[in-house]
Amino acid sequence: MKADRPIVLVGMMGAGKTSVGRRLAARLGLPFRDSDEEIEKAAGTSITDIFERFGEEEFRRAEHRVIRRLLQSGPAIIATGGGALMNEATRDRIVQEADTVWLRADPDILLRRIGAVHTRPLLSRGDPLAILGKLIKERSPVYAVAPMVVDSGIDDEDVVAGNIIQALKRHQAR
Repeated sequence: MKADRPIVLVGMMGAGKTSVGRRLAARLGLPFRDSDEEIEKAAGTSITDIFERFGEEEFRRAEHRVIRRLLQSGPAIIATGGGALMNEATRDRIVQEADTVWLRADPDILLRRIGAVHTRPLLSRGDPLAILGKLIKERSPVYAVAPMVVDSGIDDEDVVAGNIIQALKRHQAR
């Protein structure tokens, strides 16, 4: 399979965008970029700190700038933050300029994978499982703009990466 544009992985925190993305990049011989890591590099601080000091709105503006830059850097696997698609301009850019894959998983699996909830600003304000359920309900219709959906819940990362490759082949054959 040949990639001629970026492949962007979207979905909830804990869906496997980074861990699966690294494996996918290795299998396809492409660079891997994590938008959250790139935001932290550009800001010189953690995402948690950005949220606390500047708020979610400023974080989303920074996220949009970073994702725009990553999309312009050629074929790569890009893992986005869980809320990246909630910004309409970011969502439109991703869907137009990349092959977009929604990694989907159930809330209990997501919470188990996330582990240290204190590092996730959106989950630190109450019952994490209830918050995740609410976020999934809000975000699923937005994630559904991705032309490809791959379940990442029960399989290991290598299997999920293989499933993404198969979804990409089917998508490119259209």
